[in-house]
Amino acid sequence: MITPTTILGFDFGLSRIGIAAGQMITKTASTVATLPAKGGLPDWIFIQKLIKEWRPQVLVVGIPLLMDGKEQPLTHQARKFAKQLQAKFDLPVYEADERLTTREARLQLSERNEQKLFNHRKVDALAACLIVETWMNQPNYQAL
Repeated sequence: MITPTTILGFDFGLSRIGIAAGQMITKTASTVATLPAKGGLPDWIFIQKLIKEWRPQVLVVGIPLLMDGKEQPLTHQARKFAKQLQAKFDLPVYEADERLTTREARLQLSERNEQKLFNHRKVDALAACLIVETWMNQPNYQAL
């Protein structure tokens, strides 16, 4: 695999999907958007616009697992979303363990004294950043 320079990451959820962009030079990510999803179905046109704008070399989807590493119903839906991304946009799609990213996102927002502005949209986008940064810092990438 050629080392990507730009990564677009997704924190998949049934009602919202957080999106972040990362770059490999500093291995950092920034929030891009949180889009509504109905039953896990996103606005594919919006995602297509983001892909055209950011021109990522890879996409990363956070995979929700239980704390013991076992799968749960949402795990299968996140993997289905990842496969749809790959089919629609013909880009390599990678999975990243997303355990505790939402909790960490809430903690970071609280530490920044943003609890007054605290909302799910910010949490989901920040969780997507954490997913991208986790993926960039793991030694072995595995595409779907």
